[in-house]
Amino acid sequence: MTWIALRMLTGDRTKYIAIVAGVTFAALLIAQQLSIACGLLLRTTSTIQDIVDVDVFVLDPDVQFIDELKPLTENDLYRVKSIPGVGWAVRFYKGQARLKLDLARTDGPGLFQQAIVLGLDDDTLVGAPREIVIGSLAALREPDAVIMDVGGFKYLWPDAPLESAVGRVVEMNEHRAVIVGLCKSSETFQTFPILYTRYSQALLFVPQERRVLSAVLVGADTGLAPKEVCQRINEQLGRGASGRALRAVTRDEFIWMTLDYFMKHTGIIVNFTITTVLGFIVGIAVAGQTFYTFTLENLNQFGSLKAMGVSNLRLVGMVLGQALVVGLLGFAIGAGLAGVFGEYVPRISRLAFFMPWQVLAGTAGAVLLIVTASALVSIRKVLVLEPAVVFRG
Repeated sequence: MTWIALRMLTGDRTKYIAIVAGVTFAALLIAQQLSIACGLLLRTTSTIQDIVDVDVFVLDPDVQFIDELKPLTENDLYRVKSIPGVGWAVRFYKGQARLKLDLARTDGPGLFQQAIVLGLDDDTLVGAPREIVIGSLAALREPDAVIMDVGGFKYLWPDAPLESAVGRVVEMNEHRAVIVGLCKSSETFQTFPILYTRYSQALLFVPQERRVLSAVLVGADTGLAPKEVCQRINEQLGRGASGRALRAVTRDEFIWMTLDYFMKHTGIIVNFTITTVLGFIVGIAVAGQTFYTFTLENLNQFGSLKAMGVSNLRLVGMVLGQALVVGLLGFAIGAGLAGVFGEYVPRISRLAFFMPWQVLAGTAGAVLLIVTASALVSIRKVLVLEPAVVFRG
């Protein structure tokens, strides 16, 4: 019976290909748009992702996401260090500065560009880049030294070889900064260049404020879970405690805080949801119409099977089986094309693309709904079909 159903499905190759193509297009559009949305959201947490050697972030209680860090006081650092369970705690600065790129020009102000400045603890360099491509991390201890991300360097000097980066001089806040190396880092949401430097040096590169400490980075004592350290800090320094209130969160909690903010307060989710829903509707329309036409053209075959005693339940199973075959093929081809798109297109552009397993699972569920809805449109015709239709001229 399965073989008969497949023969019926592939009998008219044009309509068979049209059904698969409709489902493929829907799967491609859904997987692609969801992956781009995930890629954009992932970029909002790039700074947190790149700081891999930290268990806990201590922040101002009103901070909602990584780009809204409210300054703390130097005294807050020592208050955090005093909490039992805190193995170590260091300073961290995150802010933006304006780069002046061409210091040799005398006929104008030069080329200006916004950049993200990350100030690392002078002694430990906690939060340093994970992979140095040119130069060394030790060079960051030199006067005026900064390490720039590769993507930012290519953006600022697209025609320059990476080897030419070391020794280039830029200016921030009327202070010279010397690039001593290049590193790999995650793409940021704003696509600004990223500059790593020492904390004391970072304070010279940005306009002075009374408070400049963005966050306290904490490592838990051996044997203590980050959650437990957070709980101890929040109990003693959180709201309701004496002195200035602080909030401790784990790395994962900080990531989800940032994602939650961007999902609620920006149009990323709404915009990509609209496109995804349109792809779903188009898939149902194309596959449903083609599948319905296919069923009408095979009513005689279904009538013959009924005349031979095949039950309605078995016929419904055949139609759903045909839909499942179409769905599997369409999903496999569509998801595969989306994967190829995500593999090669970001290499020639700065397109955000991230396809976790949840995207594939959601796409598979959407495709299953599409082919099921398409099959249901046709099933009624099969159920009310009279076997005698086969013997009519």
